[in-house]
Amino acid sequence: MKILKTRWFWVLFIVIVGLTALSLLITQPVSHVIRNSVPHVSAERLQVHVRELATTYSPRDWSHPENLDRAAAYISNEFKSAGGRVEEQKFLVDSQNYKNIIASFGPETPERIIVGAHYDTYGGRPGADDNASGIAGLIELAHLLGKSKLNTRVNLVAYTLEEPPFFRTEQMGSAVHAASLKEKKISVRAMICLEMIGFFTEKPNTQAYPIFAMRALYPDRANFIALVGTFDDVKLVRRVKRAMLSANDLPMRSINAPRSLTGVDFSDHLNYWKHDYPAVMVSDTAFYRNRRYHEWDDTPDTLDYSKMGQVVEQVYAGVLDLAQ
Repeated sequence: MKILKTRWFWVLFIVIVGLTALSLLITQPVSHVIRNSVPHVSAERLQVHVRELATTYSPRDWSHPENLDRAAAYISNEFKSAGGRVEEQKFLVDSQNYKNIIASFGPETPERIIVGAHYDTYGGRPGADDNASGIAGLIELAHLLGKSKLNTRVNLVAYTLEEPPFFRTEQMGSAVHAASLKEKKISVRAMICLEMIGFFTEKPNTQAYPIFAMRALYPDRANFIALVGTFDDVKLVRRVKRAMLSANDLPMRSINAPRSLTGVDFSDHLNYWKHDYPAVMVSDTAFYRNRRYHEWDDTPDTLDYSKMGQVVEQVYAGVLDLAQ
């Protein structure tokens, strides 16, 4: 009997140790973060960008290429005013021209860092959170990088055709961009995807998850920003997370999980994984908290621009760390 009890004790002990190790691998807890001073990002400027994209240039889905071109011109002008070296990456889909807008900052190093967000929307919706918020963040990140000393080239890329019917096809703007990097044998240190970064609430039970067990590891309030990677991106997630947390006190959580977990690969970063480039996604978790996802009421008045500004500050800190 004593031998049986001892065996069960060790089985239970091993299970507990294993689950603890797995939870640490998934959540990547960070302690003793030293706060760094980063420039403040204006909530008012972010709101202006979101309103321009979600109203002036709406609808901006694939079937309204004229509005996509107008949105692309707006983004291009902002990148240029920030001091970026701007180029258009044009490609044809069904005899129609579409374009990615690429801005370069820092020296012309062989290796580079990519930060991207898509500017098209689903089905003509306003797309304030999805994904005018990501583009607004990209624009303000450009204005910060334009005033920074960088040791590595940083490319900011505004993608088109992320949304259905092109999602998971080679016609996605990010698929075109990632393939072009691979074809030119360009080395990518890291890619960061900004996918919906504007919806936050302090109300309890507002955050959902793809599996129930995740409730034991993550908050029930939708008041944090998420950093998402696969198990191949553990080191990148840990590094970016520590740098982001150094910028301000906005709550953030990270996850390393397989691509089979619903939502892990639901944006442009998936196309960089296809070419074995390290990539992560920064997101407010989309439909796991924002019921307006892909709906007509995804409008500018529903977003928290102050917290969105903190997200951009955190991403800026992450990019600076990667660019060292």
